[in-house]
Amino acid sequence: MQLVVGRIGRPHGVRGEVTVEVRTDDPELRFAEGASVVTDPASRGPLVIESRRWHKGVLLIAFEGVHGRDGAEELRGTMLVIDSAEVEPSDDPDEFHDHQLVGLAVETVSGEPVGEITDVLHHGQDLLVVRRCGQDDALIPFVKALVPEVDLTGGRLVVDPPEGLL
Repeated sequence: MQLVVGRIGRPHGVRGEVTVEVRTDDPELRFAEGASVVTDPASRGPLVIESRRWHKGVLLIAFEGVHGRDGAEELRGTMLVIDSAEVEPSDDPDEFHDHQLVGLAVETVSGEPVGEITDVLHHGQDLLVVRRCGQDDALIPFVKALVPEVDLTGGRLVVDPPEGLL
């Protein structure tokens, strides 16, 4: 399974640098100079990192062979991915990687089926995107008070939603 560790954004300047929306806890490792990064779509890569730097909290990367603003623009929207086997498991029993949560069945504490996790959003607070049959997706904050149990081996996640969340 491939995991997204970054998404290429707009060009920065005229020398071929791009902004990268970081989606990894370890950008120093994943985006090290000289590293080869697999892309989605695969036809745009792999890309080799020539240089990287932080500018006002934004990661800027220059890739080998990408020159000028036009070359950088062609990469916009490209996902930078790794194989999930490359991710070290956490020692913390309450820490999970997105790929471990996506696909889990969601049920309430009373055993009522809710749906399935289709994505995990990281917007200041982690949010679980739950696809529900015949209804809009639900966004559930991934906090212990609302998600008392994550059973990876059983393939399920238990939620205790307050009135009106679902």
